[in-house]
Amino acid sequence: MTRTTHARSSDRLAPFALLLMAILWGSTFFVLHDMLERIDAADLLGVRFTIAAVVFAALMHRKLIINRTTLRQGAILGLIFGSAQLLQTYGLAHTSASISGFLTGIYVVLTPILEALLFKARVRRRVWVAVGLAVVGLAALTIVPGAGTVEFGIGELLTIASALVYAVHIIYTGHVATAEKAVTLATLQTAGVAVLCMLGAIPGGIHLPQRVDDWLALGYLALVCGAFTAWLQTWAQSKIDATPAAVIMSTEPIWAATFAILVGQELFSMRTLIGGTAMVVAMILASLPDRVDGRASALETDTTLRRSTDECRAHQSVESSSEQRCVCRSAPDPAH
Repeated sequence: MTRTTHARSSDRLAPFALLLMAILWGSTFFVLHDMLERIDAADLLGVRFTIAAVVFAALMHRKLIINRTTLRQGAILGLIFGSAQLLQTYGLAHTSASISGFLTGIYVVLTPILEALLFKARVRRRVWVAVGLAVVGLAALTIVPGAGTVEFGIGELLTIASALVYAVHIIYTGHVATAEKAVTLATLQTAGVAVLCMLGAIPGGIHLPQRVDDWLALGYLALVCGAFTAWLQTWAQSKIDATPAAVIMSTEPIWAATFAILVGQELFSMRTLIGGTAMVVAMILASLPDRVDGRASALETDTTLRRSTDECRAHQSVESSSEQRCVCRSAPDPAH
């Protein structure tokens, strides 16, 4: 097998790697939901991210770039991501795994809106449609038909707050991360989350799991759903465009609900189906790039290109006796 053929084969595997990552991420919700009945969220996250940080440092220590800048950026990333993790996990203790998965996923919708507010950027119409769908999904998941009640409590509130903090994390990561610093920042962020969660656990005392199956679950969360998925994401996103990657990763809440139903934690209902579908469609819409927004933009670009070409041809026919060269200015490529 030639190097080119091997590269093409690995490129074809990239979408499946991201799908596996989304499935593993989705599985964390029902695992955490079960463990939270016995272990406090701060204790659970502290131990989980300490294990992950140690593994990261052991495997990647030769690639780490440690200086003031990376230490500061890694600490900030750890503080933001750790806060989101604590909010999400405490919220999960007071709501179902499927609702937690769907509500956490709205960070995909919140990110472009928050970025627009912070940097005065324009919010595309497609994003507002995604916001509307997210609201419909939230209503379907929390309003009980015929009962006149809304199942929106502290768990749902904390989960939505975590989604907002995740959006902040994505924006800050986009401003500080580079390919050279990716491994370093990921390692420092993981260590920062571990420190933050351990500090949060100190007031009540740090309690370690007492059961073998809880330690096995922690190992699964830290190594498989932590270190392994981080490697999967890094490898796969180096071989696939951001748009299909974001769409594939948007399926995470579907897997969260699927696992919760399969293990018997929850029952399948039309509310889950309708609300979950609306949420996932909203995430996909929000993750699509601007060039998919409308064919009008591409058509306008094509028209401009044709007009420029026609003008050049006309100019060349008039000036054919001279040695002047017509220079065409093409419109920007819509793919960029």
